[in-house]
Amino acid sequence: MGIFDRFKHQARDKAKAKDMSDATERRINEKTGGKYEDQVDAAQQRAEGTLGMDRDRDRPDQQ
Repeated sequence: MGIFDRFKHQARDKAKAKDMSDATERRINEKTGGKYEDQVDAAQQRAEGTLGMDRDRDRPDQQ
């Protein structure tokens, strides 16, 4: 396994972690009826930032 293979795996793992984070956010919002949507979104952003998963929050799938 070369050095570029490691980067490919890291990118794939980061994408999977983002998908899991989004799925968790959706599920929490469903369970709470969206009552805490702002707090859940803020917590998700902090967690992703801490883990180095910062992203542009203006993406259409985040609305």
